[in-house]
Amino acid sequence: MAVAWLKVLKAVPWSEVIAAAPQVATGARKLWDTVGRKGAPAPAIDDVGIAPMPGGEDGMALLAAHIEQQDAAIAQLHGQLREASKLITELADQNAQLIAKMEAARGKIQVVGVFAAAASVLGLVSLALVLART
Repeated sequence: MAVAWLKVLKAVPWSEVIAAAPQVATGARKLWDTVGRKGAPAPAIDDVGIAPMPGGEDGMALLAAHIEQQDAAIAQLHGQLREASKLITELADQNAQLIAKMEAARGKIQVVGVFAAAASVLGLVSLALVLART
């Protein structure tokens, strides 16, 4: 199971992910600012798209009920859009933080690798000197 994850992680182009992280976070913030700035959309009435309704009080009541349903649906969709854009912004920020932490961990691993290589070379030189004296 771990081997499959290692293959997946090795296949990810991390340099491209790290380079794109600030752009993703900026785009998500712009999306949130754009959607968050807008209030609930004002209902617009377009006479071109209205089909002829039966005359009288029943037709007007039916039309009013239909408009109210559509306004409620639009408001609900707008709320979902705001929630989704907020989630995208939070995920982009978390992604940027994760990338920064991974970059720091990669730097630490490189330092440990250099020390391990130096210790290995020192150990081999010590072993060669001990073997040369005996």
